[in-house]
Amino acid sequence: MGARAPDTEEESHLPRHVAIIMDGNGRWAEKRRLPRIEGHLAGLERARTTIRYLNHRYHVKYLTLFGFSTENWSRPSQEVNGILRVFQEIIDQEALAFHKLGIRLRHLGRREELPPALQESIKKATRLTSDNTGMTFNLAFNYGGRTEILDAVRRIVTEKIPPQKIDEELFASYLYTAGTHDVDLLIRTGGELRTSNFLTWQSVYSEYYFTDVFWPDFDEKEIDKALLAYRRRQRRFGGL
Repeated sequence: MGARAPDTEEESHLPRHVAIIMDGNGRWAEKRRLPRIEGHLAGLERARTTIRYLNHRYHVKYLTLFGFSTENWSRPSQEVNGILRVFQEIIDQEALAFHKLGIRLRHLGRREELPPALQESIKKATRLTSDNTGMTFNLAFNYGGRTEILDAVRRIVTEKIPPQKIDEELFASYLYTAGTHDVDLLIRTGGELRTSNFLTWQSVYSEYYFTDVFWPDFDEKEIDKALLAYRRRQRRFGGL
């Protein structure tokens, strides 16, 4: 499944890279008097349907979902352990399905800080799908935008790259997202109006879409609304 050029005017105005901060899982559960982990389970199911919908309906080339930040370790250990367990189960269950759909899975973040079993699941899934040429699904897990930039700087220093050779293109090649198009549309659910250390470098010219809808309720209809809002904007990138 190779890269696909837009064949309609509608598709030519669609984002190549959509990034989503999946916020509101815990509050969704609390509103229903359920344990917070139930919200995360519902959120992962929503992620599953969103990946397929954006791949099939809109042919989005890159999708990045913010699953777990470097700051999320400060949450209660029971909730953190539940999230880690659920994500591992989902990766194990979905890897083959992604492969059959031609989706490539990439992990963004510090993998070495994750539990060994989850590291192994991510490693197997990324290896299985590494040669796929359809949608690239970036899972940002144990991810932080500033951490990503610092890790890139450390690698550049370690490799003793001459300062005069460092430009934006080279620097981007040292980020977790190397080879990925910058974010066109960044969506945040759950009513918060901030980007929370997510894709700091890659989103400098992104269009932002904020909604009060909790992530588990961000269904296909809500996706359509976000994409329609994007298509109505005129992106100038600093020009007139």
